[in-house]
Amino acid sequence: MSVVGIDFGAQSTKIGVARNKGIDIIANEVSNRQTPSLVGFGARSRQIGEGAKTQETSNLKNTIGNLKRLIGRTFSDPDVQLEQDYTCAQICDVNGQAGVEVNYVGKKEKFTAIQLVAMYLTKIRDITSKELKTPVTDVTISVPAWFTDVQRRAMLDAGEIAGLKVLRLINDTTATALGWGITKLDLPGPEEKPRRVMFVDIGYSDYTASIVEFRKGELNVKATAYDHHFGGRNFDKALTEHFADEFKEKFKIDIRTNPKAWSRTFAAAEKLKKILSANPAAPLSIESLMEDVDVRALVKRDELESMVQSLLDRVTVPIEQVLAEAKLKPEDIDSVEMVGGCTRVPAIKEAVSKFFGKNLSFTLNQDEAIARGCAFGCAILSPVFRVRDFSVHDIVTYPIEFTWEQSADIPDEDTSLTVFNRGNVMPSTKILTFYRKQPFDLEARYAKPEMLPGKINPWVGRFSVKGVKADANDDFMICKLKARLNLHGILNLESGYYVEDMEVEEPVPEDGEKKEGDAMDTDAKSDEQPKKTRKVKKQVRKGDLPISSGTASLEQGFKDNWIERENSMYMDDKLIAETDEKKNELEGTIYEMRDKIDSIYADFASDEEKDKLRTKLSDLEDWLYEDGENATKSVYVAKLDEIRFLAGPIVQRHREKADAERQAILQAQEEEAARKRAEIDAKRKVEEEAKKTAEGTKEDKADAEMKDAPTEGESTPENAETEKQ
Repeated sequence: MSVVGIDFGAQSTKIGVARNKGIDIIANEVSNRQTPSLVGFGARSRQIGEGAKTQETSNLKNTIGNLKRLIGRTFSDPDVQLEQDYTCAQICDVNGQAGVEVNYVGKKEKFTAIQLVAMYLTKIRDITSKELKTPVTDVTISVPAWFTDVQRRAMLDAGEIAGLKVLRLINDTTATALGWGITKLDLPGPEEKPRRVMFVDIGYSDYTASIVEFRKGELNVKATAYDHHFGGRNFDKALTEHFADEFKEKFKIDIRTNPKAWSRTFAAAEKLKKILSANPAAPLSIESLMEDVDVRALVKRDELESMVQSLLDRVTVPIEQVLAEAKLKPEDIDSVEMVGGCTRVPAIKEAVSKFFGKNLSFTLNQDEAIARGCAFGCAILSPVFRVRDFSVHDIVTYPIEFTWEQSADIPDEDTSLTVFNRGNVMPSTKILTFYRKQPFDLEARYAKPEMLPGKINPWVGRFSVKGVKADANDDFMICKLKARLNLHGILNLESGYYVEDMEVEEPVPEDGEKKEGDAMDTDAKSDEQPKKTRKVKKQVRKGDLPISSGTASLEQGFKDNWIERENSMYMDDKLIAETDEKKNELEGTIYEMRDKIDSIYADFASDEEKDKLRTKLSDLEDWLYEDGENATKSVYVAKLDEIRFLAGPIVQRHREKADAERQAILQAQEEEAARKRAEIDAKRKVEEEAKKTAEGTKEDKADAEMKDAPTEGESTPENAETEKQ
């Protein structure tokens, strides 16, 4: 079972996985640690991720990015209209949802943003499965904190279409905070002052600031503020607009009239922006941009800052808002963590640092912090991984109210109630009580529509409570409804039941009666006396109330159709990829065999065999570049078999000789090794015999010396002579 966290970004996506006792960010098929969030449509198949990025310039009108900016939105939303500035594909209305119209397999097709995100998540699933060598289902996906109920439901639907089980949708800055806090061993205890950290996340398209309090084993999000239209792409667009004016004046070309030229300039502006983050000036050069004109320009960092001054003036606005909401001052913040690619811009770092009057913290990987936090979040929810106990308490982003029709029997009844206030802890459950004599409906909606991004409909859901009726005395039924804002930040009316006020008897403790914890027993006779009781009214659950819900989630029929369509397109893409692979294999085999028949295979084929093979290769080459350009996989396989049929005997002879030579070499090596071993053994034997001989000589010499030495009391000739004298 895998543990996967997905940082689904507007420009690119990062994938974190739990393994090797930590979190790894995995690379895609071209070894990049981030995958472009792009879906492209072609004449034969789809290209997703890196494939879409490769052909983006040549297929602009059929390549779609900024997917998370479109999901869960309507075509009429002004924020969706704004996205047209950042994509050349035609954004359109698809059954009330924002989508795109593209050319796919030779015909015009429309796809909703949910379908596009599902296509992309399928690619992410495949990248992860290939890396982990196991099927991937359970994931955690990051979303902006400002996502509404409809956007979150759309993300869950997209995940289901892609064959993923989304364990949790986690807010971007909450994921970052989790990744930061779960590894800290020095957090304050429950009774100590919490450590307050502000996370400033400025990515490609939006800006979020959150204040999070940390204690040992838990984090509490205190407040969050955001700017939906502040990110790296706004800097890129400002640069591109500047170059458009400069090129029009200097080179007499108008890139605003040419989507391809605009796109190339936009990509070059992004690279230049990154260079300017580390250098005071940077050049731009694009060959044959438009009408065969080569363009060049030089931009200084202060020039860029003047272009985006209106943006820089907004840098501290979300920070001020989040501090005001948390009722804190800048000095109350212990550290400021900067994440997101756009926080590398020097002017942004300087503005935030100046606001707080202290150095900023960059201890997290600015690009991968969210993915790591998502993976930790998934590991916490997974039954197969042991993770340090760490509680995550997020907050409600927008206040949610319930409204209902006034009961005719209760003329002064209120008809609305804000159930979940902004800043309430999430997940959260509330019990609503109604007095009714007949079935009734409730509607959930956001209490302050002006807080929502764009023009998103504040409606959240409609719920019908069934089975309600008056009792035998024509009194109200007391209805209890359980409303829950779950881990994903999605509202549901989970269950309903009705209760009755009933009188029940409960014992009344008497003076002198033994209470729990008394040190001494009372007289045994007291047990025989009747105990006093009292009647109290209590609400007793009597039965369930069926609830039918109408929410922004996809109807099951639609979902099933889109799952079937996605699976069909996926299999088509897979077949096309396998067909291209076989076509490339055939082309490579033709060139390889043509070269080898005159080199390494030359001595293993007769002239007749060579002529037949050359003729076949030439015919297949002509066919491949004419009639065989768009053949099927089975045809390419058959053509490969034709080559193998003619070349097989030749290749076999070469292989047999090579095997024989290899065997001879191995045998020679073994004989040489045996010879060396024999030499070593012989040398060792000689050395041992020499050693034994030397030891024997020493022993003989020692014996001789012992034999010549005089024993005690024996006289030598010299001594004898002395004695005579």
